[in-house]
Amino acid sequence: MFIGHYAPALAAATLPRAPRLGPLFIAAQLIDIALYLLALAGVEHYGIQPWFTTMSPLDLYDVRWTHSLLCALGWAAGFALAVRLAGGINRTAWIGAGVVVGAWFLDLLTHTPDLTLAGGAQRFGFGLWNHPYIAMPLELGITAAALTLYANRTHARDWRGKVALILLTAALLGFQLAAWLGPRPHEAIDPAPAATSLSALAAYTILTVFAWWVASTRAPA
Repeated sequence: MFIGHYAPALAAATLPRAPRLGPLFIAAQLIDIALYLLALAGVEHYGIQPWFTTMSPLDLYDVRWTHSLLCALGWAAGFALAVRLAGGINRTAWIGAGVVVGAWFLDLLTHTPDLTLAGGAQRFGFGLWNHPYIAMPLELGITAAALTLYANRTHARDWRGKVALILLTAALLGFQLAAWLGPRPHEAIDPAPAATSLSALAAYTILTVFAWWVASTRAPA
């Protein structure tokens, strides 16, 4: 799952004393950000197989430090600690941590079995990436619902608040369509090239900047 990860962040941002939308966008993709950083460092490994699944060529065969449930809980705890050190209260920290862990359960829906509970041999994943007519409406639907909730529970301070939210929506849709409809690799590459990790990190950065802008131009309704 890609932009569907941002649905919990958008929904959580409407809660009292929640982190702001920018940090929540980081929380939403934290375990994937960690994956690509650790892959660049040679700690985790993934490959590219042209038709590994119908919708994604990524073969996440060695991602125990980011995509096990136990480690996802650890990343969530780290995010919560960062929130507390930045002056946030317990409720704020817990909301952010929940968004981090929620990403693992969203991945459980779409991934083929490559997720673990604690890095062991048994792997989990319902494989909806092999069923695009389910996965695509699901991802677009939950993201659209969360955007609608956020729009209804916040209001634009001025015209910039409306434009910022429209541009964030367009960026989310554009990145998702590029991921779905972009050219497929013609051959297997293992491990995946650094450019793949850097491209993903760049996309997350751009979307987080948009989210920070949106939050600065809107207020609770």
